[in-house]
Amino acid sequence: MADRVLHEITPLMGKDALYIADRKKKEFAYPIHNHEVYELNFVENANGVRRIVGDSSEVIGNYDLVLITSPVLEHVWEQNNCTSQDVREITVQFKFGLDEEDGLFEKTPFASIHQMLKEAQKGLAFPMQAIMKVYGLITSISGIQDRFEALMQFIRILHILSEEDGARSLASSAYAKVKVEDDSRRVLKVKNYINENYMYEIKLETLADIANMSQSAFSRFFKLHTGRTLSDYIIDTRLGYATRMLLDTQDSIANISFNCGYNNFSNFNRIFKRKKGCSPSEFREKYRKTKIIV
Repeated sequence: MADRVLHEITPLMGKDALYIADRKKKEFAYPIHNHEVYELNFVENANGVRRIVGDSSEVIGNYDLVLITSPVLEHVWEQNNCTSQDVREITVQFKFGLDEEDGLFEKTPFASIHQMLKEAQKGLAFPMQAIMKVYGLITSISGIQDRFEALMQFIRILHILSEEDGARSLASSAYAKVKVEDDSRRVLKVKNYINENYMYEIKLETLADIANMSQSAFSRFFKLHTGRTLSDYIIDTRLGYATRMLLDTQDSIANISFNCGYNNFSNFNRIFKRKKGCSPSEFREKYRKTKIIV
């Protein structure tokens, strides 16, 4: 019953700045969903649970902390292989800090929080060192009776997390429907080209020319700057669009494969399963059966 509370209360936040749910549970039964409000979700003692955020699917360890700030990004924590009888899940939902033009969170003291909230439109998973730094604050926030003090503690949590290194984006930009950004003009030009031409053959020679570099130098530069090989980035971009098409259209999987730059259907299936852990048909079936909007 505790998991249903989130579904019932989320649309009723009204003038409340925060909605906090602190649960002890033995299973994860809530279906995949998305919602207008932002969410910071902490899970403890849940080794073996599968966390799905957009087109990202990972099995978590004993601790997991994820921030999501997109109203269209589907997410769920599934039971999977978790056998723990003492799971604790703390969900903090809020709706501030990102949409306001020239608002408080646009000001200098909150710059790192604002940037983190932007990045969390794809979902952000925080590393263990960051989780441990905010552990006491998160696990005590539900016990604060004064709403102002609870809000101040939550902003402190956000600030600490925003100053930590190592947070990982989960969903691809293509799937999450967020604008591609980069602090390197060369890399941004290349990313934009890939984003606009993912359905065609993309040659290293063309991308190197866009960056005004030799092919070998550009390949090294791209990996050094992004932490990913060029081929992996292209694959992830194509699969991001493919997973979105699987959910948003009635197109056949063969057509989706072709429309995402794969002329070999078997190759598309093989790469999709290697990256996503399931076949395209399994992905489509699972998401369409369980998704709800709250």
